[in-house]
Amino acid sequence: MNQDPQTNTLPSEIFLSALSGTDAPAAPAQKTVSLWKAGHWPTLVSAFIYFDFSFMVWTVLGPLSAHIKDSLHLTDQQTGLMVAVPSLGGAGLRIALGLLVDRIGAKNTGLLAQSIVMAGLAWAWLVGLGSYQAVMLMGFMLGFAGASFAVALPQAGRWYPAQLQGTVLGLAGAGNIGVVIDSLLAPRLADAYGWQSVFGLALIPAVLVFSIYAIFSKEAPLKVKPKLLQDYWELFRDKDTHWFCFFYTITFGGFAGFAASLVLYFKSTYGLPKVQAGDCAALCTFVGVMARPLGGALADRLGGVRTLSGCYLVAGLLLMAVGHVTRLGAALTLLVIAFGALGAGNGSVFQLLPQRFGKDLGVMTGLVGAGGGLGAFVIATSLGWAKGQTGSYSPGFTIFAGLCIVALVGLTLVKKRWRTTWGTMAGARI
Repeated sequence: MNQDPQTNTLPSEIFLSALSGTDAPAAPAQKTVSLWKAGHWPTLVSAFIYFDFSFMVWTVLGPLSAHIKDSLHLTDQQTGLMVAVPSLGGAGLRIALGLLVDRIGAKNTGLLAQSIVMAGLAWAWLVGLGSYQAVMLMGFMLGFAGASFAVALPQAGRWYPAQLQGTVLGLAGAGNIGVVIDSLLAPRLADAYGWQSVFGLALIPAVLVFSIYAIFSKEAPLKVKPKLLQDYWELFRDKDTHWFCFFYTITFGGFAGFAASLVLYFKSTYGLPKVQAGDCAALCTFVGVMARPLGGALADRLGGVRTLSGCYLVAGLLLMAVGHVTRLGAALTLLVIAFGALGAGNGSVFQLLPQRFGKDLGVMTGLVGAGGGLGAFVIATSLGWAKGQTGSYSPGFTIFAGLCIVALVGLTLVKKRWRTTWGTMAGARI
């Protein structure tokens, strides 16, 4: 289904003045709009906090993986699957929550999802996770936290005009800094109080975040027609949907999949203690998180296609090198920069998406987010499989680096069509 670009622009669009470029068409003349004067900043901040905490609990099994592996005597393959299950659950649930956003509103959907996550945390703390099967079930429940992506980003994005989408969705999406908090605190808390107590301690910020979100976030003043599963199918038939899902599968899937596996990687490859391995993982993920809004802002200024192309090239080359270095300092440096490229790529994808599918942003966020979650599941699982089969994570890094190059080639194939069709009507640089 090829959609008219004019039907996919946001109702609140206020166009910027024309931007010139070497190979991108100029946008219509427009006035510059301040981020703090447009939209509703309490909702943007609330969405960031909600997504921040949700991402923290969504990925908590990764930083705890070394403790859980030792406690339950898991194999490398079992551990890889365990840390990947929340990503798989989040992938499917993002579509479900995306449907709810258009029916009961983003705020009500967010409150419902947070309630389910808090119930899961309470169960893990009070009842306990004494078996591999129980941990896997908990991982699926944590998928509701990962699905917050399909709630927080549309809720924030619908308040703002087109030329601020890259910046706004980058800021809201920077809530994935929660994985940094995980990597720093979870191993230390597990050492001090036991790994199952971490779930109970997580209830403290859960209640605080729930209260802030309930009080300060608001729905955008837009009338949104509720979407059906058929609408997802119709959009999925559009070839651009496939491209966006694939591009985000690589950027976000790589970021989240590697983030879930870094503690185990640093511990098993370089013999680091669990806490130090968590610190190294936190450094990598912190850079990736901070790069997301930067990537969105660069895409607003330079164009999403150009920015995303650079991100794929850098990430692919550096991750290929990671699999072949033997010194901790070299590996850590390469991973930090590669995570920065993946994070900036996440922001770039979501600068482009609202220009192409503005009125269907809720549905597309669910679809594209599901692709990212599925990518995280596959990558985390494949890293565990590679370690179990070969005794090294190198094959996993090399295969993913190859996927980055494939994505770069794909982006090269579609950029001319994008810029000469819907890109000519977009309210921002493509």
